[in-house]
Amino acid sequence: MTTPASLGYRMPAEWAPHDRTWMAFPTANQTFDSAEHLHAARLAWAEVANTIVRYEPVTLIVNTGESEDARKYVSEQVELVERPLDDAWMRDIGPTFLTDGKGGIAATDWVFNGWGAQSWASWDKDQHIAEAITGLTGVQRFASRLINEGGGIHVDGEGTVLVTETVQLGEGRNSDWTKEEVEAELHAQLGTTKAVWLPRGLTRDYDEFGTRGHIDIVASFVRPGVVVAHVQPDPAHPDHEVCKELVTILRTSTDAAGRPLKVIELPAPTVLLDEDGEPVDYSYINHYVANGAVVLCAFGDPRDQEAADILAEAYPGRTVELVDAREIFANGGGIHCITQQQPKA
Repeated sequence: MTTPASLGYRMPAEWAPHDRTWMAFPTANQTFDSAEHLHAARLAWAEVANTIVRYEPVTLIVNTGESEDARKYVSEQVELVERPLDDAWMRDIGPTFLTDGKGGIAATDWVFNGWGAQSWASWDKDQHIAEAITGLTGVQRFASRLINEGGGIHVDGEGTVLVTETVQLGEGRNSDWTKEEVEAELHAQLGTTKAVWLPRGLTRDYDEFGTRGHIDIVASFVRPGVVVAHVQPDPAHPDHEVCKELVTILRTSTDAAGRPLKVIELPAPTVLLDEDGEPVDYSYINHYVANGAVVLCAFGDPRDQEAADILAEAYPGRTVELVDAREIFANGGGIHCITQQQPKA
């Protein structure tokens, strides 16, 4: 069977040069369930788009008939394209772009089913967004059988992919697949050869509106062989012990080249609870690497600048842009969750 990997395609690392960033604009739904809530979300999403577009082109998918509303929020530099939308998490509903190192570009279209067919989710429209974007870009589309989201994978561009057992093998996704079958499909689509499995994600991500363990608030590569990992220094937070376990696993793992992973710890913000008294999953891991910039979640927290300094050192030559992400996290994700890179061919 012809696969992206068999044709020489692979998913490049996020820090590789981009052609553009894709995003989706919030539209009224069960997540953004009032005019005030929708307005606040649109302001937050727009701030991310308006920041990124200073560094690279941004195309914003807008629900049919809502371009006029969207333009009130985003810079004229941001391109608007109308397509039917359910929600606004482009990392998860968009395609995973691939390159072949010879000027070719393609994309994998995963099966999207509302983060494991969750009762509150709607995906009748969002399941077609990846295909719509491949049509807009004119790139070759590979349809995967794997139920997966972009927030559930992170690659180093040199053969290694980070994943979590509760996502790719979780109930409602691929619970009838073996780990070996999941790995084979990931490698066929991404051009990877080694999967590093973590057993789970952060605690809050298993609440009603969570993704059940997305990797992109837990750990991410910053260069081959080097991972930044979320740590919760406060023993009062349930992620304190979770993160110790996950960091230990990462430190004892090797990448596709056989290198032991170096782990840079990225401490969580000092705030422990949200306004409802629930433990937060605020994470600086959920940053986005654009051309010349790192767009970093800010939380109005004393650790914001510490995280910015750590990532400035991890990504030399890039400007760290702190953007308030509290409203995005209140809706179930972060800056990485609402962006999807299209690499240069």
